Amino acid sequence: MGFFQNTAKPIGFGGKLMVKFMNIGHAKVAEWGFSHVNVSSSATVLDIGCGGGANVASWVKRCPQGHITGLDYSPVSVDASQKYNQKAIAENRCQIVEGDVSRLTFAENTFDAVSAFETVYFWPGLENCFQEVFRVLKKGGTFLIVNESDGTNPKQDKWINIIEGLKIYKESDLTKRLQKVGFSNIRAFHTDKHWLAILCEKTL
Repeated sequence: MGFFQNTAKPIGFGGKLMVKFMNIGHAKVAEWGFSHVNVSSSATVLDIGCGGGANVASWVKRCPQGHITGLDYSPVSVDASQKYNQKAIAENRCQIVEGDVSRLTFAENTFDAVSAFETVYFWPGLENCFQEVFRVLKKGGTFLIVNESDGTNPKQDKWINIIEGLKIYKESDLTKRLQKVGFSNIRAFHTDKHWLAILCEKTL
């Protein structure tokens, strides 16, 4: 397995390095993505594909009276995120769990917001995963997707051949799939760097 395969599922020593790189390398796109979402300071939030834990920490700061759950299917990521957020975990302000986005173990209507930073590229059966997100969101809840690749830059296509299982989605494709499972009020944001953020709601 090549080193960059760790972007899909960090394992071993290379995975430990990758999650550290994720926290640093994804910081700017994450900050940009966060700028489009507004949730209550007491919100319950699920961050799927939490990687190295930096975005969980950002949610903890944004929701000082809330509770944040970070989820990842990589034990390496879970361990790294737990270490990164150990103070908040000790204060019962967040938890980091191992899990699969296609089979979330949370009850219906659990979270006020769900986020997915640089991760939907790897979600198996994307529509089913979106249905799971819809299920665990409360009515009126928000789903935020942030991708560094919006599918319109041919230079980014090289990663499809380097990283097994990677799929780069365009705004129109993601929007169609989100609408199909029930999301509404879908808004998309772009940059000249081909970043893409999509914000949608569960209004049913």
